[in-house]
Amino acid sequence: MTRTWFITGTSSGFGRELTALLLARGERVAATARRPETLDDLAAEHGDRLWRAALDVTDTARQREVVDRAFAELGRIDVVVSNAGYGLFGAAEELSDEQIDRQVATNLTASVQLARAVVPHLRRQGGGRIFQIASVGGQIAFPAMSLYHATKWGVEGFWESTAPELAPFGIGVTIVEPGMARTNFGGGGAVFGAPLPEYADGPSGQLRRVVAGELPPLPTPGDPAKVAAAIVDSADRADAPLRLTLGSDAHALATAALRDRLAALEAGRELAFSTDADDVR
Repeated sequence: MTRTWFITGTSSGFGRELTALLLARGERVAATARRPETLDDLAAEHGDRLWRAALDVTDTARQREVVDRAFAELGRIDVVVSNAGYGLFGAAEELSDEQIDRQVATNLTASVQLARAVVPHLRRQGGGRIFQIASVGGQIAFPAMSLYHATKWGVEGFWESTAPELAPFGIGVTIVEPGMARTNFGGGGAVFGAPLPEYADGPSGQLRRVVAGELPPLPTPGDPAKVAAAIVDSADRADAPLRLTLGSDAHALATAALRDRLAALEAGRELAFSTDADDVR
């Protein structure tokens, strides 16, 4: 059976890879992007199986309007992919108020509002799937990426809470946690705060210089096409896994971080119990 997918942020990166793969497999895609003309080549090849709309996901009213129109015109949408996002780099002190607001609006608030827009439709049609493209950066943290990590940890918490709310309606949720992949995330897709000399030689300054291409790059093992294929394959499963950790680096980093946090939690067990009221047994 041919499915219909709704995907945000399809002009590049994972969104573009997913759109191209799905169309090649004969699926139908409702693709949104700030510049939908970036999909002209796919439209020419696949015709009316590609539905397009211009969308800046930070415009909540517009996002709701596009979602409503997509469901109205396409009849049913089986899978929703919340993908739009970008990286903001710089020590917290180096970021402007506007950069902070834009990062939160794009990576976190827009994902929440997309969920609020699509869930009533999915519930009324009897179910569906939602994929949130997050990051292993929702499980770990690096210097110079504090606001990016705040948004990714935020979507993790949002979906961890929302997934059981939606399960009774047949709506499955999967948080996708890729590692470093060969997209434009650290290149043309990156935004930088204004550098302060006090941070230049510290860890945030070093990472900023790596991302900016002034120092040798970090290993980037992830293949965007393989990430897209893993997402599509997951959509074929009847049981939706809550998380898909994709990439050898993502798996190693998340494993180490979780083990460290568990060890620290166990080390503080006696203190934690000592703060209970005296009548607690």
